[in-house]
Amino acid sequence: MTTDQDYQTAEQLLRRPARPGELVTADRIRPQWIDGGARFWYAVSDGAGRRFVLADPAAGTREPAFDHARLAAALADASGQPVDPQALPFAAIDLRPAANAVEFHALGEYWRCGLDGYVCERAESAPPGSPLEVTSPDGRVAVSRRGHDLWARSLSDGREWPLTTDGEPANQYGPGPEATANTTLLTKIGLPHLPPALAWSPDSTKVLAHQTDEREVRETHLVQARPADGGAPLLHTQRYAYPGDEHVPLARLVVLDVAEGTVVRAQADPLLMPQLSPIATKWAWWAPDGTAVYYLDRPRDLRTLTLHRMDPATGEVTTVLGESGATRVEPNQWAYEPPIVEILADEVLWYSQRDGWGHLYRYDLHTGALLGQVTSGEWAVRQILHVDETERVVYFTASGLVEEDPYRRTVCRAALDGSGFTKVTDDGLDHVVTLSPGRDCFIDSASTVDTPPVTTVRDWSGHVLIHLERADTSRLTATGWTAPERFRVKAADGVTDIYGILHHPHGFDPAHRYPVVDHLYPGPQVTRVAPCFDPGGMGLDAEPLAALGFVVIALDGRGTPGRSKAFHDASYGNLADAGSLADHAVALRQLARTRPWMDLDRVGVLGHSGGGFAAARAMLDFPDVYKAGVALSGPHDARHFNLGFVETYDGAANPEAWARTSNVDLADRLEGKLLLIHGEMDDQVHPDHTLRLADRLFAADKGFELLLVPGAEHTFLDCLSYVRKRCWDFLVRELTDTRPPSYRPAPIPIGPDMLAELFA
Repeated sequence: MTTDQDYQTAEQLLRRPARPGELVTADRIRPQWIDGGARFWYAVSDGAGRRFVLADPAAGTREPAFDHARLAAALADASGQPVDPQALPFAAIDLRPAANAVEFHALGEYWRCGLDGYVCERAESAPPGSPLEVTSPDGRVAVSRRGHDLWARSLSDGREWPLTTDGEPANQYGPGPEATANTTLLTKIGLPHLPPALAWSPDSTKVLAHQTDEREVRETHLVQARPADGGAPLLHTQRYAYPGDEHVPLARLVVLDVAEGTVVRAQADPLLMPQLSPIATKWAWWAPDGTAVYYLDRPRDLRTLTLHRMDPATGEVTTVLGESGATRVEPNQWAYEPPIVEILADEVLWYSQRDGWGHLYRYDLHTGALLGQVTSGEWAVRQILHVDETERVVYFTASGLVEEDPYRRTVCRAALDGSGFTKVTDDGLDHVVTLSPGRDCFIDSASTVDTPPVTTVRDWSGHVLIHLERADTSRLTATGWTAPERFRVKAADGVTDIYGILHHPHGFDPAHRYPVVDHLYPGPQVTRVAPCFDPGGMGLDAEPLAALGFVVIALDGRGTPGRSKAFHDASYGNLADAGSLADHAVALRQLARTRPWMDLDRVGVLGHSGGGFAAARAMLDFPDVYKAGVALSGPHDARHFNLGFVETYDGAANPEAWARTSNVDLADRLEGKLLLIHGEMDDQVHPDHTLRLADRLFAADKGFELLLVPGAEHTFLDCLSYVRKRCWDFLVRELTDTRPPSYRPAPIPIGPDMLAELFA
């Protein structure tokens, strides 16, 4: 029977992203580089307070950034308030090595503490930077949006001036498409919009930006039933293109000279921009020496990818190279990661899947001629880390080199002529890399799904320069958590290996039988399961459900990224398969053969966003497997969803596929218990998706539950506890035949750490 204590534990695990470090410490190092990138400091939380550490890779040293006890005593003397050295009252510092001092905000004031004699004094703080501005590399000028144009501001004297003057409604400078602007969410945290999408030239004299033309894009609408002032309902209009629409958002690249005020426009057709800004996604970038802008371009069918060079002085555009294929040609299988392309002095390193795997090829920068293949084999390059042109070698991460788990990333090197392939990290772990500013070393977080990370600083030979941290999971374990089990089973084709993780219920007893929840996210733009240690359980759901007594599985079926091109292309024109739900069905049966404590008569499914679509689809396509489902914020009808996403994975002119990817048309198949949840102000996946499905369920006389959350956006940010509690109650009631307890979780506070977790 599920108890109040189980719910309290689930809430504690759900709330973890809002308070990083409470349950797991030292698992993530966020370096703050100083001395021109030669050294860095970082903060580590122990759940009660933070310690600040200073690392020097060249010297191989790691030490406290300052004497915590002496600083606490000095701050207590200066402020007249008690200060605990184990829980210093600040989360960030400004370390000033030249003055041998540290500055920080604490106790409602700004302080400077000299580290020679440890005397704290009140100080004047620099004006806080605006989250709406993008500051130049030299720190002298910031650019922001004002109205429909871009403006510059001198950070030394406050002088402001316009960089553009011809912006107009739906033809503005700086924003990405309205369809992905997250306006509702930003309003809740007090921001009118995102900072402009732009890139400064390396010498801080010019800005690469784009004019976003949505004048002909379809207008869609949301109705806010009860505005914050309690007045009459408000109509919110949003530009949002559907698959097959003639007009899509366009990006016209421009280079703005900050001092001279000149505007140079790319002498080429605008870029199609159905989802995200090409600058924000690093599809357009400056050459390292600032003499050129490079950008990638694809036509509507996505079957050709072209690299262009733009002269920032004249706007002249030339084609460097291009590649075409039978399906989409991608510069990275992960849609939200930067393209795997590197511009060298006279060459281009180019990512291609032409041989069936993601590898690097070398081209002549000036002629576009293919010079050779740099990497090869049945594995895939994941990220270019560093190119040493003097030594003629490239360092990169790759997946598929660890037999136990093909998703784990390995740091490798290869000569640019294709010889000398070597594993820099050859330990079977997954490696998440953070580069130093000068790329002379890297911070390496090494872990697996069930092995907490150890973080070190390494040189490019793989030698450990500094041991930084070993993650502490003792507080997490105290909640009843156990590390998930990584598993491998056969896909529905009986041949392909597929991988997932299984979370055991808290208090696991193999003599008992437990209900199962399949926690879905079907891709195809990201994987559901990370190969590294992930105590968040893919967002917010897996660990709380395990605390409530469920076996929880998560799986990456065929059609998701991270493997071969053929594996990913299983989703092309087949979004309806939702990351191969057939693979999930057979995986459950295979797992239960050796785990009799999995009760396959009580299997539920839960998913959010794309996972919400997949959860409903699982109920409709596999009613014999899934008895209860929760679908949050699901895009249930591809014909009325984001053009960029649907056309990328179902094809640009494929209305038959879009129709197949509609849950609405299959509503009469529902047999089990279904809970649909959607936010009224969801401007990413509009609530009409859930209402369309509900309408057809009504018509088919199907029983289901519907929760439309007033004012909520896509992530339910300010009502997360309530929404998740409703999910828990539904699954407990339908899969355990018990009445959920009356426990009511407290609201989760909104903060930047929470946002970082939600958008990670």
